[in-house]
Amino acid sequence: MRETAYAKLNLALHVRAREADGYHRIETIFAFCEDGDVVTAAPAETLTLAVTGPFACALAEEGDNLVLRAARAAGATAALTLDKRLPVAAGLGGGSADAAAVLRLFGGTMADAASLGADVPACLLSRTARGEGRGDAIEPLDLPGLSGTPVLLVNPNIPLATGPVFKAWDGVDRGPLGDWESGRNDLEAAARALVPEIGAVLEALAGARVARMSGSGATCFGLYDNEAARDAAAARIATEKPGWWLSQTRLR
Repeated sequence: MRETAYAKLNLALHVRAREADGYHRIETIFAFCEDGDVVTAAPAETLTLAVTGPFACALAEEGDNLVLRAARAAGATAALTLDKRLPVAAGLGGGSADAAAVLRLFGGTMADAASLGADVPACLLSRTARGEGRGDAIEPLDLPGLSGTPVLLVNPNIPLATGPVFKAWDGVDRGPLGDWESGRNDLEAAARALVPEIGAVLEALAGARVARMSGSGATCFGLYDNEAARDAAAARIATEKPGWWLSQTRLR
């Protein structure tokens, strides 16, 4: 059994308020890439998890993580392997997408997803959707022409935890989310204050049709009219910034 944990993008993310309980009320458009981490499962008498892949070391100190919690929520007993291909703390869904992949493998429900975190319901769906509330009130969207759009993901190889970015948000409500293309990411200023390299990433993506930070960063994405333009941008950035992480993919 094998399932892709599709990389999550926030095509736009408007932060509307900080609630009394510390959570934030947002409006966002989720989209998902064709690629991501990969979860495999084999029959076993007990639940185990092995982590492999280029970013496995970032999870080496974790004990009870979202993948194991998702498996228990779905009543699974299996030998799980997580091939960690996406950077950690990167604004791409991360553990939420991995947990959602496990739920899909074992028939987990939206209720299971909601119990695991605000992004997990959208990641369980893994299709274009509007998110409100904490991001867990999901409404699927049909945006013609979006599926198959070439995407370039770029991360300066600097992890950026979600909590400090939301904490650094200035508290200003800049208005509701309408058309995602004319939208924005209200967390960008806070994220750039913590990781200034995000500004350089966005400058490197300036030739894209749309270039924006995803989630709380530090990954940014560029949407392109064709794969040739995307691949040319990737080649240029790889030459100019060999230490950055890049992924050439498409929207689902």
